[in-house]
Amino acid sequence: MNKKFIVLGLTSLLSVGSASILLAANRNPQTSSAETVADSELIGRWDITMDDNGKPAPSWLEVKLSGNRILVGSFVGASGSARPVSRVKLDGQKFSFSLPPQWESGDNDFVIEGELSGGEIRGTITTSEGKKHTFTGQRAPYLNRTGTVSWGKPIALFNGKDLTGWKALGQNQWIVKDGVLTSPKSGANLISDEKFTDFKLHVEFKYQKGSNSGIYLRGRYEVQIEDSPADLHPASVLFSGIYGFLAPNEIAALGPDQWQSYDITLIGRKVTVVANGKTVITNQEIPGITGGALDSKEGEPGPIYIQGDHGPIEFRKITITPVK
Repeated sequence: MNKKFIVLGLTSLLSVGSASILLAANRNPQTSSAETVADSELIGRWDITMDDNGKPAPSWLEVKLSGNRILVGSFVGASGSARPVSRVKLDGQKFSFSLPPQWESGDNDFVIEGELSGGEIRGTITTSEGKKHTFTGQRAPYLNRTGTVSWGKPIALFNGKDLTGWKALGQNQWIVKDGVLTSPKSGANLISDEKFTDFKLHVEFKYQKGSNSGIYLRGRYEVQIEDSPADLHPASVLFSGIYGFLAPNEIAALGPDQWQSYDITLIGRKVTVVANGKTVITNQEIPGITGGALDSKEGEPGPIYIQGDHGPIEFRKITITPVK
């Protein structure tokens, strides 16, 4: 065989081999990176406690895989509703993301920087005002329930006479007049002394035009009470929604200055809401705590808490039927 052909043949083989090695070299880091992201222990839901100048403040994070190499998520701060996270950056065990302010003052983005450590997450939250707080987080419990639910006896949480069984968070503005529990102006929230796990709750309430309140289940999940016109498109932040998470299938509000009712069943994370006799949310999962929650300890019992810091609100009946 001609030596020239042999040299050309070897050169071609070496070129093909080099190209293969180069392609493999270019491909492997991406594949490895994608596999690292897809297998990250960060994926899932996290109950977070932030140190706010020595006081614990609840927060929540969910991280999900979008496609096969990008992490996205949802974040709930100490106030406001769930906020979408467009991208969670991952570098080994460290992660970070940012999101714009919602109800908070300040023009800067929130910046969350953390690290996976021993099955927990920990790090810092820099607020829109530039304040930096440390946080720790544990994986949120599933709260799955099995078996048939057996209900106990109904308990009247409001006795129609006074605030027995309740305490105000802050300067109390709540009064009882003519059998009606009333917050005549914005002020303190009201929290039941008793704590509950799963239950059925019946409340009857009345609000003024433009007013706003809410019922927190286990002190963590707000069912919105708001003067929402019936012709509005249903949304999670409107009447009977689970604030920031679950929208009702219709706005079943009767309007201001009318006595209205909620019948709410909470079993684990599954909630059903009946507003003024209409089932507007049916056995839907509440992903995590809503803004304004008392804490992020989702695996523990919690109180019923009534929002009194957003406007006048009245209640004439609050009855709970706990699980046995």
